Amino acid sequence: MGFNLHFHLSYKLRLLLLFTLCLTVVGWATSNYFVGAIQEIPKAKDFMANFKAIALGKEETLTNEASMKKAELDNCPYISPDLRGQSKLIFKPDLTLEEVQAKNPKVHRGRYRPEECKALQRVAILIPHRNREKHLMYLLEHLHPFLQRQQLEYGIYIIHQAGTKKFNRAKLLNVGYLEALKEENWDCFIFHDVDLVPENDYNLYMCEDQPKHLVVGRNSTGYRLRYSGYFGGVTALSRQQFFKG
Repeated sequence: MGFNLHFHLSYKLRLLLLFTLCLTVVGWATSNYFVGAIQEIPKAKDFMANFKAIALGKEETLTNEASMKKAELDNCPYISPDLRGQSKLIFKPDLTLEEVQAKNPKVHRGRYRPEECKALQRVAILIPHRNREKHLMYLLEHLHPFLQRQQLEYGIYIIHQAGTKKFNRAKLLNVGYLEALKEENWDCFIFHDVDLVPENDYNLYMCEDQPKHLVVGRNSTGYRLRYSGYFGGVTALSRQQFFKG
Protein backbone atom coordinates (compact mmCIF):
# COMPACT_ATOMS: atom_id res chain seq x y z
CA MET A 1 0.00 0.00 0.00
CA GLY A 2 2.81 2.34 0.95
CA PHE A 3 4.72 1.44 -2.22
CA ASN A 4 1.76 2.14 -4.38
CA LEU A 5 1.22 5.56 -2.80
CA HIS A 6 4.90 6.49 -3.29
CA PHE A 7 4.75 5.38 -6.93
CA HIS A 8 1.55 7.36 -7.49
CA LEU A 9 3.07 10.52 -6.02
CA SER A 10 6.23 10.10 -8.04
CA TYR A 11 4.22 9.73 -11.23
CA LYS A 12 2.27 12.93 -10.51
CA LEU A 13 5.49 14.71 -9.65
CA ARG A 14 7.02 13.65 -12.94
CA LEU A 15 3.97 14.85 -14.83
CA LEU A 16 4.20 18.19 -13.03
CA LEU A 17 7.89 18.52 -13.84
CA LEU A 18 7.24 17.61 -17.48
CA PHE A 19 4.40 20.15 -17.71
CA THR A 20 6.61 22.81 -16.09
CA LEU A 21 9.39 22.01 -18.54
CA CYS A 22 6.99 22.33 -21.49
CA LEU A 23 5.78 25.69 -20.22
CA THR A 24 9.38 26.85 -19.87
CA VAL A 25 10.21 25.81 -23.44
CA VAL A 26 7.07 27.44 -24.83
CA GLY A 27 7.73 30.60 -22.82
CA TRP A 28 11.33 30.72 -24.02
CA ALA A 29 10.32 30.23 -27.65
CA THR A 30 7.56 32.83 -27.40
CA SER A 31 9.81 35.39 -25.73
CA ASN A 32 12.45 34.87 -28.44
CA TYR A 33 9.81 35.39 -31.12
CA PHE A 34 8.58 38.68 -29.66
CA VAL A 35 12.09 39.91 -28.96
CA GLY A 36 13.00 39.07 -32.55
CA ALA A 37 9.88 40.82 -33.82
CA ILE A 38 10.62 43.92 -31.75
CA GLN A 39 14.16 43.95 -33.10
CA GLU A 40 12.84 43.61 -36.63
CA ILE A 41 10.51 46.64 -36.35
CA PRO A 42 13.37 49.19 -36.35
CA LYS A 43 14.94 47.27 -39.20
CA ALA A 44 11.68 47.54 -41.14
CA LYS A 45 11.53 51.26 -40.39
CA ASP A 46 15.12 51.64 -41.55
CA PHE A 47 14.28 49.76 -44.73
CA MET A 48 11.28 51.96 -45.46
CA ALA A 49 13.35 55.04 -44.71
CA ASN A 50 15.99 53.85 -47.15
CA PHE A 51 13.32 53.05 -49.72
CA LYS A 52 11.87 56.56 -49.44
CA ALA A 53 15.33 58.06 -49.64
CA ILE A 54 15.97 56.14 -52.85
CA ALA A 55 12.68 57.30 -54.38
CA LEU A 56 13.19 60.93 -53.38
CA GLY A 57 16.77 60.78 -54.51
CA LYS A 58 15.67 59.67 -57.96
CA GLU A 59 13.12 62.47 -58.18
CA GLU A 60 15.69 65.04 -57.06
CA THR A 61 18.12 63.70 -59.64
CA LEU A 62 15.56 64.15 -62.41
CA THR A 63 14.83 67.70 -61.21
CA ASN A 64 18.52 68.52 -61.07
CA GLU A 65 19.02 67.11 -64.54
CA ALA A 66 16.22 69.31 -65.88
CA SER A 67 17.74 72.36 -64.17
CA MET A 68 21.18 71.53 -65.52
CA LYS A 69 19.76 71.03 -68.99
CA LYS A 70 18.15 74.48 -68.82
CA ALA A 71 21.37 76.02 -67.47
CA GLU A 72 23.42 74.39 -70.24
CA LEU A 73 21.33 75.99 -73.00
CA ASP A 74 23.12 78.69 -74.95
CA ASN A 75 21.59 82.15 -75.02
CA CYS A 76 19.29 82.79 -77.93
CA PRO A 77 20.76 85.15 -80.55
CA TYR A 78 19.64 88.78 -80.52
CA ILE A 79 18.31 88.32 -84.04
CA SER A 80 16.47 85.01 -84.24
CA PRO A 81 17.06 82.82 -87.32
CA ASP A 82 13.28 82.20 -87.43
CA LEU A 83 12.34 85.76 -88.36
CA ARG A 84 10.43 86.27 -91.61
CA GLY A 85 10.19 90.03 -91.87
CA GLN A 86 7.09 91.65 -93.33
CA SER A 87 4.03 89.38 -93.30
CA LYS A 88 0.64 89.81 -94.91
CA LEU A 89 -2.01 89.68 -92.21
CA ILE A 90 -5.21 87.75 -92.85
CA PHE A 91 -8.15 88.02 -90.47
CA LYS A 92 -10.51 85.07 -90.59
CA PRO A 93 -14.11 86.23 -89.90
CA ASP A 94 -15.13 83.15 -87.90
CA LEU A 95 -11.90 82.68 -85.96
CA THR A 96 -12.35 80.98 -82.56
CA LEU A 97 -10.22 80.79 -79.43
CA GLU A 98 -10.00 77.01 -79.86
CA GLU A 99 -8.32 77.52 -83.24
CA VAL A 100 -5.80 79.92 -81.74
CA GLN A 101 -5.01 77.41 -78.99
CA ALA A 102 -4.66 74.54 -81.47
CA LYS A 103 -2.12 76.54 -83.47
CA ASN A 104 0.01 77.16 -80.38
CA PRO A 105 0.33 73.82 -78.55
CA LYS A 106 3.47 74.88 -76.66
CA VAL A 107 1.72 77.84 -75.04
CA HIS A 108 0.35 77.11 -71.55
CA ARG A 109 -1.92 79.62 -69.83
CA GLY A 110 -0.62 82.37 -72.08
CA ARG A 111 3.04 81.58 -71.41
CA TYR A 112 5.81 80.25 -73.61
CA ARG A 113 9.54 79.50 -73.34
CA PRO A 114 11.82 78.47 -76.22
CA GLU A 115 13.21 74.95 -75.91
CA GLU A 116 16.23 75.31 -78.17
CA CYS A 117 17.96 78.19 -76.33
CA LYS A 118 17.74 80.47 -73.29
CA ALA A 119 15.71 83.61 -74.04
CA LEU A 120 17.56 86.90 -73.66
CA GLN A 121 14.57 88.50 -71.94
CA ARG A 122 11.42 87.44 -70.12
CA VAL A 123 8.68 89.62 -71.53
CA ALA A 124 5.19 90.32 -70.17
CA ILE A 125 2.62 91.53 -72.71
CA LEU A 126 -0.12 93.60 -71.02
CA ILE A 127 -3.31 94.11 -73.06
CA PRO A 128 -6.10 96.33 -71.63
CA HIS A 129 -9.48 95.12 -72.86
CA ARG A 130 -13.22 95.72 -72.89
CA ASN A 131 -15.79 94.79 -75.56
CA ARG A 132 -13.14 94.08 -78.20
CA GLU A 133 -13.34 90.29 -78.39
CA LYS A 134 -12.80 90.03 -82.13
CA HIS A 135 -9.81 92.38 -82.04
CA LEU A 136 -8.37 90.38 -79.16
CA MET A 137 -8.78 87.13 -81.08
CA TYR A 138 -6.95 88.51 -84.12
CA LEU A 139 -4.15 89.91 -81.98
CA LEU A 140 -3.60 86.62 -80.14
CA GLU A 141 -3.66 84.67 -83.40
CA HIS A 142 -0.76 86.69 -84.80
CA LEU A 143 1.08 87.68 -81.63
CA HIS A 144 1.82 84.17 -80.35
CA PRO A 145 3.76 82.96 -83.43
CA PHE A 146 5.27 86.43 -83.81
CA LEU A 147 6.82 86.27 -80.32
CA GLN A 148 7.83 82.61 -80.69
CA ARG A 149 9.76 83.40 -83.86
CA GLN A 150 11.66 86.03 -81.86
CA GLN A 151 12.64 83.26 -79.37
CA LEU A 152 11.31 85.16 -76.38
CA GLU A 153 10.13 83.79 -73.08
CA TYR A 154 6.83 85.58 -72.66
CA GLY A 155 3.47 85.74 -70.92
CA ILE A 156 0.35 87.47 -72.27
CA TYR A 157 -1.97 89.13 -69.74
CA ILE A 158 -5.45 90.36 -70.67
CA ILE A 159 -6.62 93.02 -68.21
CA HIS A 160 -10.37 93.32 -68.59
CA GLN A 161 -12.42 96.28 -67.35
CA ALA A 162 -15.97 95.37 -66.34
CA GLY A 163 -18.91 97.76 -66.08
CA THR A 164 -19.84 100.78 -68.17
CA LYS A 165 -17.61 103.49 -66.69
CA LYS A 166 -15.13 105.30 -68.89
CA PHE A 167 -12.39 102.98 -70.09
CA ASN A 168 -9.24 103.61 -68.04
CA ARG A 169 -6.30 102.25 -70.04
CA ALA A 170 -3.60 103.60 -67.73
CA LYS A 171 -5.16 102.11 -64.60
CA LEU A 172 -5.60 98.73 -66.28
CA LEU A 173 -1.94 98.70 -67.31
CA ASN A 174 -0.85 99.54 -63.77
CA VAL A 175 -2.96 96.69 -62.41
CA GLY A 176 -1.64 94.32 -65.08
CA TYR A 177 1.95 95.25 -64.25
CA LEU A 178 1.49 94.43 -60.55
CA GLU A 179 -0.40 91.19 -61.20
CA ALA A 180 2.18 89.99 -63.75
CA LEU A 181 5.00 90.50 -61.24
CA LYS A 182 3.20 88.19 -58.80
CA GLU A 183 3.78 85.32 -61.23
CA GLU A 184 7.23 86.07 -62.64
CA ASN A 185 10.12 88.48 -62.22
CA TRP A 186 9.71 89.81 -65.77
CA ASP A 187 12.55 91.76 -67.39
CA CYS A 188 10.45 93.70 -69.86
CA PHE A 189 6.84 94.90 -70.13
CA ILE A 190 5.03 95.54 -73.41
CA PHE A 191 1.95 97.76 -73.01
CA HIS A 192 -0.18 96.77 -75.99
CA ASP A 193 -3.41 98.17 -77.43
CA VAL A 194 -5.77 95.38 -78.46
CA ASP A 195 -6.40 96.71 -81.98
CA LEU A 196 -2.75 96.94 -83.10
CA VAL A 197 -1.30 93.84 -84.75
CA PRO A 198 2.43 93.77 -85.62
CA GLU A 199 3.28 93.00 -89.24
CA ASN A 200 7.09 92.70 -89.21
CA ASP A 201 8.79 90.37 -86.74
CA TYR A 202 12.07 92.30 -87.06
CA ASN A 203 10.28 94.77 -84.80
CA LEU A 204 11.66 93.10 -81.67
CA TYR A 205 9.39 93.02 -78.63
CA MET A 206 12.28 93.58 -76.23
CA CYS A 207 13.36 96.36 -73.88
CA GLU A 208 16.38 98.55 -74.54
CA ASP A 209 18.34 101.11 -72.50
CA GLN A 210 15.54 103.64 -73.02
CA PRO A 211 11.74 103.26 -73.22
CA LYS A 212 10.90 101.93 -76.66
CA HIS A 213 8.02 102.82 -78.95
CA LEU A 214 7.10 99.78 -81.05
CA VAL A 215 4.54 101.47 -83.31
CA VAL A 216 6.43 103.25 -86.07
CA GLY A 217 3.29 103.47 -88.17
CA ARG A 218 -0.19 102.06 -88.64
CA ASN A 219 -2.23 101.31 -91.71
CA SER A 220 -5.10 103.56 -90.63
CA THR A 221 -2.78 106.59 -90.78
CA GLY A 222 -0.84 105.57 -93.88
CA TYR A 223 1.90 104.07 -91.69
CA ARG A 224 2.67 107.43 -90.12
CA LEU A 225 2.50 108.48 -86.50
CA ARG A 226 -0.69 110.22 -85.39
CA TYR A 227 1.33 113.29 -84.45
CA SER A 228 4.91 114.26 -83.75
CA GLY A 229 6.10 112.88 -80.43
CA TYR A 230 3.32 110.25 -80.26
CA PHE A 231 4.24 107.54 -77.72
CA GLY A 232 1.42 105.06 -77.33
CA GLY A 233 -0.26 102.03 -78.82
CA VAL A 234 2.56 99.57 -78.14
CA THR A 235 5.46 100.53 -75.86
CA ALA A 236 8.24 98.61 -74.12
CA LEU A 237 9.58 99.49 -70.67
CA SER A 238 11.83 97.61 -68.28
CA ARG A 239 10.99 97.47 -64.58
CA GLN A 240 13.52 100.24 -63.83
CA GLN A 241 12.07 102.48 -66.56
CA PHE A 242 8.52 101.86 -65.34
CA PHE A 243 9.41 102.94 -61.79
CA LYS A 244 11.14 106.07 -63.09
CA GLY A 245 8.05 106.93 -65.11
